[in-house]
Amino acid sequence: MKRNEVDREKLSPMMQQYMDLKDKYEDCILFFRLGDFYEMFFDDALLTSRLLELALTGKQAGLDERVPMCGIPHHAYASYVDELVEKGYKVAIAEQLEDPKEVKGMVKRDVIQVITKGTRIDSNIDSKSNNYIANVFDFGYCFGISYADISTGDVYALLTSGEKDSVIKEVAKRGFREIIVNDTIDREIVEVLRTQFNCLVTITKEQLDDKNYEYIYQNLEDERLVITLKHLLSYIIETKKGDLHHLQRCLVIKTSEYLEFDNNTKRNLELVETLRTRERQYSLLWLLDKNKTAMGSRYLKKSIENPLTNREQIERRYDLISKLSTEFILRDDLIKSLSGVYDLERLCGRITYGNLNAKDLLQLKSSLKELPTISNILEKLNYDKKIDTFEDLYSLLDKTILESAPFTLHEGHLIKEGYNEELDELRKISSGSKDFILEMEQAEKEKTGIKTLKVGFNKVFGYYIEISKGQIPLLKEEYGYERKQTLANCERFITPLLKEKENIILGAEEKIINLEYKVFMEIREVVKRYVSKLQKVSKIISEVDMLQSFSVVSDTYKFVRPELTEEKVIKMIECRHPVVEQVMKDKYIPNDIIMDKTTDVLLITGPNMAGKSTYMRQCAITVIMAQMGCFVPCKSCTMPIFDKIFTRIGASDDLVSGESTFMIEMKEANYAISEATENSLILFDELGRGTATYDGMSLAQAILEYIHDKIKAKTMFSTHYHELTSLERDLKHLKNVHVSAIEENGQITFLHKVKVGAVDKSYGIHVAALAKLPESLIKRADEILNVYEKKNIKKEVFTQTSLFELNENEVEEKKNPIEEEIKKINPLEMSPMQALNFLYDLRKKIKERK
Repeated sequence: MKRNEVDREKLSPMMQQYMDLKDKYEDCILFFRLGDFYEMFFDDALLTSRLLELALTGKQAGLDERVPMCGIPHHAYASYVDELVEKGYKVAIAEQLEDPKEVKGMVKRDVIQVITKGTRIDSNIDSKSNNYIANVFDFGYCFGISYADISTGDVYALLTSGEKDSVIKEVAKRGFREIIVNDTIDREIVEVLRTQFNCLVTITKEQLDDKNYEYIYQNLEDERLVITLKHLLSYIIETKKGDLHHLQRCLVIKTSEYLEFDNNTKRNLELVETLRTRERQYSLLWLLDKNKTAMGSRYLKKSIENPLTNREQIERRYDLISKLSTEFILRDDLIKSLSGVYDLERLCGRITYGNLNAKDLLQLKSSLKELPTISNILEKLNYDKKIDTFEDLYSLLDKTILESAPFTLHEGHLIKEGYNEELDELRKISSGSKDFILEMEQAEKEKTGIKTLKVGFNKVFGYYIEISKGQIPLLKEEYGYERKQTLANCERFITPLLKEKENIILGAEEKIINLEYKVFMEIREVVKRYVSKLQKVSKIISEVDMLQSFSVVSDTYKFVRPELTEEKVIKMIECRHPVVEQVMKDKYIPNDIIMDKTTDVLLITGPNMAGKSTYMRQCAITVIMAQMGCFVPCKSCTMPIFDKIFTRIGASDDLVSGESTFMIEMKEANYAISEATENSLILFDELGRGTATYDGMSLAQAILEYIHDKIKAKTMFSTHYHELTSLERDLKHLKNVHVSAIEENGQITFLHKVKVGAVDKSYGIHVAALAKLPESLIKRADEILNVYEKKNIKKEVFTQTSLFELNENEVEEKKNPIEEEIKKINPLEMSPMQALNFLYDLRKKIKERK
């Protein structure tokens, strides 16, 4: 039976209430609270019972047949919600808003929150990663993107160009799981986000009209960012329905402040997860994460994904790492204190939203206890930021919340003695009455002579006197026992005196529970006033934790401080791949990566498995680590600050979009050569191998020449096309290097050492032999190779060494200063007034030139 097939006029009042709520939340699975259970009906029941493997039953709802129903206990709903949300569904939680004991007729119910991939605020989400919800607002000529982590309160916004690929790349890089889009957006973008990136996408045009959250965007000068953010906030506030004032002022992302790279580069370099298993282990993040707090781990991940371009900020981090490594005793004390700090950022979210429990406040108290020690250590380290230590808040929590408090708030045992007089008085009454019960049991044993008599309690029948069936004849009428319950081997009785005491005890206990809850909520309101300051401290703790992690890692793995230079020079002496070095069983062979002022392109040749890809990756990873402010895996390192990194490493067909390896190669090559500047780093691994040999070779040479002549970016280009090595004669900024190997008696040994010069042999058949292909097959391949080699002896493949047939003067053409000025600016980061001033200055310069 489906919901839309039902005659609503026949439905029971409760089911009509369900239907009215479900109408408002069509795109959600509705968890409808009935007593101690959340129930699902109709299509929701059919779907949920299948997804969660629950028993599908039925319920009388006024119709001729029972409607489909399944349910879960309300106290265990979180794990079921998690499973549904991970599968990409939205879950609406409908609660009873009134106490059934105090209401005649239907209990009022309403949805108190909707839980989705990006709006979770509970403690079950991954503590080491941010959980962002984002939106994309299509303005026609550009896109606004804003995103927030509701669990921590972080809010960001940026503008990107009006290209479809641009916005998709931005979304892919940042790993959003849920995205809101406006109703005018190109549906192709929506489809790509849903199918290729597994995003939960909601289309809505609503804008926030609540002045209470104006503080989040009031510092934004660009009206486009305000519109974008109001679009996102409208959805968040409508979805969560609670107090979200822990959301912080929006930070505008300026791409020029960070080292840019796309999602392919992030994956190729295995920065936060490995390519094969898609897991954190054996990634760069795994290696560097020696953080003691969840906040530090999240900050580290953000830093890996967003390395800096500001030299002053990078050098500041280097200085602090050096200080921590020198003052290692202070560092050990700092590590010990950080180990006692819980996730302050997410605690702040739960405090404000109201879904916290006593355990959360105990975690907050434990964290606050460590702050004075941390503050003292940071002062000794000359750290440039100070933290508040919240002594008054710690004192409040210390004298109020019981260390043994339960997870739930409606069972009592939350508040310590001595804090609230009324509570203490009620406890005395309850305790005295319970003592009376024990005394009464002893007195009744003596009066009746029944030694096995006992006074007990259960939630259904209250207090009772229990006597076994064999002892019943000993009871006399004058005892005043009234039969209350008959069991298989005993009888339970009540007396007027016991009934009187039961009313006193239960009345006092109910009052205690209600009063403890009220006092707890008052304490929560006091703690809420500190949220803003706690968030500031948590940001400082996050950075400090990451820096101590860098210091520990640098000392453990012998990383060194890089020297940043204004010159276009890379000099990485004995550079290693930090992750490969730690996981490989054999001794790692370090290599120098040297690209001086006269070398822009390294053309790398050598056999498969010799280490070409690793050599390229370690260069990029060293750059990223250096610009994160971390020490690097080298004996010494001198390098400039790069603005962008582009990679094409590895080969795989994109089965979802139906694009071949070669098409992907060409698209990524185009992205690199169209976006790269002379301050970029480009890594191309065997580009052109996805097509016919001569096609691939021709394209590889043309791309090399274009980068060499036009872009002038530092480039590492590995290839099996040995004919390309002859380009060194004609391209003056290209240099050949090779990964060496030794062949002896038909056996190949990889030396993994990079040397200057080219090789003219790929050893492919030798590698096949190492892979244990049949000996007869290897022998036949060798015979065929000899035939091909004889055919191609002294054959000159390339006669033209420039794609554009430019002479030297044209290659080194004089730069137009006006063009250079325009290249430096990003229109999306300028206010209207700045743009007008810039145009005015340009016009003035053009007139002066004439």
